[in-house]
Amino acid sequence: MRYDTISFLSDYGLADEFVGVAKSVIRQIAPAVSVIDVTHDLAPHDVRGGALALARSAQYLCPGLVLAVVDPGVGTDRRPVAVEVGDGMSILVGPDNGLLAPAVAMVGGADRAVVLDRPDYHLPGPGATFDGRDIFAPVAAHLCAGVALTDLGTEIPVAGLQPGVLPISRREGDALEAEILWIDRFGNAQLNVDPDDLEAFGARLTLTVGDRTQAAGRVGSFAEIGVGRIGLIIDSYGLLAIAANQMSAAAELDLAPGDQVTIRTIDDAENPDSGTRSVPVAMSPRSGSPRSGGER
Repeated sequence: MRYDTISFLSDYGLADEFVGVAKSVIRQIAPAVSVIDVTHDLAPHDVRGGALALARSAQYLCPGLVLAVVDPGVGTDRRPVAVEVGDGMSILVGPDNGLLAPAVAMVGGADRAVVLDRPDYHLPGPGATFDGRDIFAPVAAHLCAGVALTDLGTEIPVAGLQPGVLPISRREGDALEAEILWIDRFGNAQLNVDPDDLEAFGARLTLTVGDRTQAAGRVGSFAEIGVGRIGLIIDSYGLLAIAANQMSAAAELDLAPGDQVTIRTIDDAENPDSGTRSVPVAMSPRSGSPRSGGER
């Protein structure tokens, strides 16, 4: 076997048989391969959410195959692709709809790519609505079993792959305009904000979402956030997140992915106590990403 691990991400959920069937297809072609379930709980058809989850995971995934399927365009002319990265260390397999692009960028860009147009390596599907079973899973398994990338399809320019479109925070006068990228199961809301972007704003801030403004201070741990308060913490991926202590910040502030957040320096005259304190920001020796305090 050329690869012994497939990391599998999808929006299939676990209520239906889709994940189990795809994994069984893999097993028949490459019985020795290990399949790691990254997540199957992505919102249905949420390509952006899937792209973000894959990008967050990319640097931690075992080298090998990445099988990613969030595919609202299944059955259309969107291309099924396999993208090689890291001089062949890993290959990402999935739809060319922007799902793979952020993860590819995170690991240094694509070396080469093919469109999966060789049906000899597919299953004969009765319909065109389950490419995860009929194209992507068997192709990933064949790659693990030693089939060459170029045997699976026609090589295409990597520059022609569909890009992922992700928002960038921006400075507007005395404010930083940000967006919520992701809310985890604990209710922490990740922002598209690098901690360095807030250095000029100080440690005591206000967050405005819609018509609500909330005081929030920079903290180094959840425990440092006062009861009933909101804080800004550097999350495990090195970005700022809106958080609360043992409660859901998203529920408290009625937040959702895609919400716009305006960040400003707090007006001490109007808000003398934010309930939080300043924590110095250090660089993580693992990846160079900012992180509060010491290494975990």
